[in-house]
Amino acid sequence: MSELCKVIDSLLISNARAACKKELLITEGVTCCINISKRQPFPDHDLHTLRIPVFDHPLQNLSKHFDHCTDLIDSTIRSGGKCLVYCKHGRSRSATICIAYLMRCKNMTLMEAFQMVKRVRPSIEPNAGFWSQLESYEKSLQRNQ
Repeated sequence: MSELCKVIDSLLISNARAACKKELLITEGVTCCINISKRQPFPDHDLHTLRIPVFDHPLQNLSKHFDHCTDLIDSTIRSGGKCLVYCKHGRSRSATICIAYLMRCKNMTLMEAFQMVKRVRPSIEPNAGFWSQLESYEKSLQRNQ
């Protein structure tokens, strides 16, 4: 499995170790990193960065950050950049944000978005709390259409 997994051309997902490899980010053309953790480091590279300080725990409220993160991913892509979303292992928190982006900005269902991310990064597994938040997000997106 590649260290930086390409969800779509300009949206990537990885773990923290890969996200801190400067040469990998430069090669891939990453211009923005969203770090979904309280403790993982930021890359030592001149990038636009955002930290969403949550633990990978079912009771953490990640959904309150969905719109902010998806807006940042969307604006990065629209301006010609590439966005990397990562957390410690690249399995739950970062996957949840990538799925939320696909649902909101690419009009995918939760299952379509999950399967798309799972195809490129088979190890993803949003925790039960995040999955429930994604289900609620899907319903709110459908109501707002």
